[in-house]
Amino acid sequence: MLSLTTGLAPLVLAGLLGWTGAVKVFSRGTAQQAPKTALARMLRSSERATTVLRATGAGELLIAVGLLVVPANPVPGAAAAVLGAGFLGYLGYGRAVAPESSCGCSASEDTPITWRAFARAAVVLIGGATVAVAQDTWWPAVTERPAGALAFLAAAAAVLVALSADLDRWWLLPLRRTRLRVFGHPLLGTATDQVPVAASVELLENSLAWQAAAPVVRSALLDHWEDDGWRILQYSGVYGDRENARPVAVVFALDATAGRDTGDDPIVRISYVDADSGEAVAVDELRAAPSRRILPMAG
Repeated sequence: MLSLTTGLAPLVLAGLLGWTGAVKVFSRGTAQQAPKTALARMLRSSERATTVLRATGAGELLIAVGLLVVPANPVPGAAAAVLGAGFLGYLGYGRAVAPESSCGCSASEDTPITWRAFARAAVVLIGGATVAVAQDTWWPAVTERPAGALAFLAAAAAVLVALSADLDRWWLLPLRRTRLRVFGHPLLGTATDQVPVAASVELLENSLAWQAAAPVVRSALLDHWEDDGWRILQYSGVYGDRENARPVAVVFALDATAGRDTGDDPIVRISYVDADSGEAVAVDELRAAPSRRILPMAG
């Protein structure tokens, strides 16, 4: 198993760096995402951030080619390890100075820096060091043990997908919806006069609760479901002051039957959930809000 891992490490690392590098270099979204990254805050320029992101992507592509073509040469692996170490340093500094910004790791993420970005950078560092030391080629592992190689590559791909926040919409959100359906919390209610989700979002965004939470919210609607008569609307955000900011999930709950014709200001419950630990964040200012229509969510 160890020989299979070291033998296929160049292929896995090349796939990861080839993907992130190609997105940075060739995607038109790079220039659009650059202003939202911690790099733009550090360089104080969106244009310079775009240039650095594209140059980094070109370096990733070059390393990926080296890992595929000359995997037994220690240079591509060592270069990947140095790149991974640089990523970790950048993420740590970016989390400290601009916690509300994205990392720009794949030039398509717009969520704040979380543990998953650090884990992916660590994979690049450890993988590069492994390749540099082992100096194995990947083709014997594929040709001599095709079944084992296929299983290993599939598992590695699953791990890398799980560590990529920008791919959540393709697997994590559908998985959550499926789980809610299976365990009795369908996305769609059974009432024939159910209020559309878009109407609930419009009602929420015109409420006092939304005004109170708007400084924290950093995304459009990410997920929604119904639970015991409540419609749950989930967003991502950043909570806390600049020095203690941390990424959170911002969860609103309002009456699933509430509409524009049922009242001017619905009761809305708010909960902040730490994106790293999954624990609820105490929000004292919500409890102290003057409006009785804004309530912290229980639990």
